[in-house]
Amino acid sequence: MGKAISWLRRSQARVAGWLALGACVLLAVPFSVVATEAPPVQPNEPSIHFGILPIGSAAESRKQWQPLLDDLAGRLGTPVTTISVSSYAGLSSAIADQRVDIAFLSGRLAIEAVLHQHMGVVAQFVRTDGAKGNVGMLVVRTDGPIRGLGDMLAQAGRWRYARGEPLSVTGYVAPEAEVFAPRGLNSDTFFASVHVGNHQNNMLAVANGEADISTSNNPDLDLFRRNFPREAAQLKVIWRSTSIPCGVLVVRRDMAEPLRSRLVAFMRGYGKGSDATAAEERVKLAQVPDLAGFNAADGRVLKPFVDMEYTLLRQQAKNGRWVSEEAREARLRQVETQYRQTLAGLRP
Repeated sequence: MGKAISWLRRSQARVAGWLALGACVLLAVPFSVVATEAPPVQPNEPSIHFGILPIGSAAESRKQWQPLLDDLAGRLGTPVTTISVSSYAGLSSAIADQRVDIAFLSGRLAIEAVLHQHMGVVAQFVRTDGAKGNVGMLVVRTDGPIRGLGDMLAQAGRWRYARGEPLSVTGYVAPEAEVFAPRGLNSDTFFASVHVGNHQNNMLAVANGEADISTSNNPDLDLFRRNFPREAAQLKVIWRSTSIPCGVLVVRRDMAEPLRSRLVAFMRGYGKGSDATAAEERVKLAQVPDLAGFNAADGRVLKPFVDMEYTLLRQQAKNGRWVSEEAREARLRQVETQYRQTLAGLRP
């Protein structure tokens, strides 16, 4: 138990380091920049840097997006490079360091980009099944001792937890806000050990007996079933969150015109229409799990994420240990103020 707590504290320190975004540095995060087949970049020639939110591995995510990005480079006649990282914090740091012109983000990552990193929401992810959002999950082994959420909650300090980064909505915010905080619990202290990783690796850890519970979501679980059918057959879902809105595209506000407008128009129109070209584009879109296209949107579509974060912070303030009731009330007032300021910052 002592080793687990020591390991957890070291992990928390590393996460805290990642989130020091003002440093604008990628800390121990694999970082790759891969050029498309666009024409070679000439001196002073504009280019587009596309940031890819990791789904599965960074290499896999890059491969999924590449056909669309090749079309983007060809249509705009502008070289496109991908900024492909292995963590949410790594992508946020790349955006803060102005390495990214356009990115596909979700939740807290998108809010951070809009409020503090000079990005603006231009479109929202459209799912192939028409659903308005995704669902966060907690996953365990089918043959394991945890039969349901009650079994997990009944034995504090026993289980090994594999979750997402603090910037991940389904990997951290949703289960924290809807499972742990309402019960006065904190996942970082509830479990025997906590490992932070992506959904794919976390589910593999559960399937291989290296963890007892993993966070996930429906797109990542579907992808996991395709890539690891034998391991996926050993897993079951014991909890599902409320619906979480789909991710968004953000574009750098100070990107030069008319390139910015042409980029936004391309992404919003890609795969739409009834001609053969649009049909081919929809096939390329489908290579990204559950992606059918992008609808025009602005920062207001992020309000549900802000509401979830607000709920979590209020619950943590109410249930936390404070030196006095006055300190608790001061924290609650701070949460209210931050909530109103964040909503104001999302308005176009």
